[in-house]
Amino acid sequence: MKRLFAFACCALVFAGCAALFPGNTRQDFVRVEGSHFVLNGRPYYYAGTNLWYGCYLGSPGGTGDRERLLRELDTLMALGLTNFRVLGASEESYLRLSIKPAIQQGPGRLDQDLLEGLDFLLAEMAKRDMHAVIFLNNYWQWSGGMAQYNLWADSTAPRPDPDDPASGYGSFMEFSATFYSNPKANALYRDYVRTIIRRKNTVNGRRYSEDPTIMAWQLANEPRPGRGGGPQGLPAFYQWVDETAGYIHSLDTNHLVSTGSEGTVGMLMSADCFLEAHRSRNIDYLTMHLWPKNWGWFDPNRIEETLPPTETKAMAYFDQHLEFARQLHKPIVMEEFGMSRDSARCATGSPSTARDRYYALMLEAVYDSAKAGAPIAGTNFWTWGGEGSGRNADHVWRKGDPFTGDPPQEPQGFNSICIGDGTTLRIIHDHALKMMSVGLQDSLYAVGAR
Repeated sequence: MKRLFAFACCALVFAGCAALFPGNTRQDFVRVEGSHFVLNGRPYYYAGTNLWYGCYLGSPGGTGDRERLLRELDTLMALGLTNFRVLGASEESYLRLSIKPAIQQGPGRLDQDLLEGLDFLLAEMAKRDMHAVIFLNNYWQWSGGMAQYNLWADSTAPRPDPDDPASGYGSFMEFSATFYSNPKANALYRDYVRTIIRRKNTVNGRRYSEDPTIMAWQLANEPRPGRGGGPQGLPAFYQWVDETAGYIHSLDTNHLVSTGSEGTVGMLMSADCFLEAHRSRNIDYLTMHLWPKNWGWFDPNRIEETLPPTETKAMAYFDQHLEFARQLHKPIVMEEFGMSRDSARCATGSPSTARDRYYALMLEAVYDSAKAGAPIAGTNFWTWGGEGSGRNADHVWRKGDPFTGDPPQEPQGFNSICIGDGTTLRIIHDHALKMMSVGLQDSLYAVGAR
């Protein structure tokens, strides 16, 4: 904490320095200049996490626990984590393993308690000089997302369930991808996007479109183009990315827009696909996710055998996407990455030797690259569990259970970092201080160059 305070004091000393990148009309919003972020005239680098359930904790309704949310924010601040990727949309779904309740009970029917929860979250983050990236849709099933919009547009559409062995993820993913070429579903989605962007915060009175606490709007969580064929294929996907991002910019000229993409794994394993989707002038920066277990690289029950090749593959993936950022001359963020504890244990405080080694490797790679001037801007690990812990022996989330960070379709506690995970927290805190130092170093360089 003493080191964190010292860095914070240094930041105040240089708050009046001339901008490294001139020309911002609103210095208090996060901006892109070249291939870097800028805030208040200085380079903006950060360490953060995913706190998707923030509006649920902030709600005055049944899901709310504002005292816990305040404690979580203070803990995160003490760790040096200041940037959070949060859920700004959820849709009541036909799927059992989806979040309940949802913000949208039906088209235009909104849960005001959850929206007030988002208001409360943003207002408290503003008090702590934190920033939010808000995703507005989901390719996957756990928050309703694209599949539910398709059903609202056509109640006779199929209802594939990824957790049903008879249909599986393949059918669900293809159904979800038809969203891009579904005009009625997209009209419903845009109605909600417009409502959120124009919303006035009931806590501090700020319009969302005028709130510097928000760093960016994100089109969706991990949007994928399906298998790339047919009318729901690549042309429709590229058009959707470009036009939807343009629509958001037309409503809000203050904030950045990103896709929420995993990278090439979510883009048909194709560099060309990823580059084309992010070439749009309406997309301000790039994102990448890293999921070694989900992608079949890593087995937590065979650590000695699978961790070394996982590290090699992860670094190659990281380097590849840094090169994409250089080609497109845009910043990139590693906004999702995670790993389970040893032997896939879910209990807080269980041994985490593999995860600690993986976190240390990837976070150091981000820091070294940022320090060297690469277009990598920040990290948001997946995911913050904080005080949360699974309640059930089968590790399945049920309505009314505490939020752990793991979405409802995944074992509770599986990828979450909790307050009892001391060794991992030390690695994260050290990384946060290093990322803060990069921003201060660049500010000093800017002063010296004058």
